[in-house]
Amino acid sequence: MSIDSDVAMLSSISSQLEDLGHRITEMAERYGATPDSALASELFGAERGLIGARRALDRARKFLNQT
Repeated sequence: MSIDSDVAMLSSISSQLEDLGHRITEMAERYGATPDSALASELFGAERGLIGARRALDRARKFLNQT
């Protein structure tokens, strides 16, 4: 694989993680004011994990762009 295709792949994965994060947030917000607020808390934690993963992928993509 070339660096360009790796950069494109990382960008695509990052976009997918962003979409998943939005979907999880929407679900968490639905459960936030219900007796299932513990579920909302877990979902928000998952969203934070996805944000961290996206940031790591963005940093990796920047490293590849520098080479």
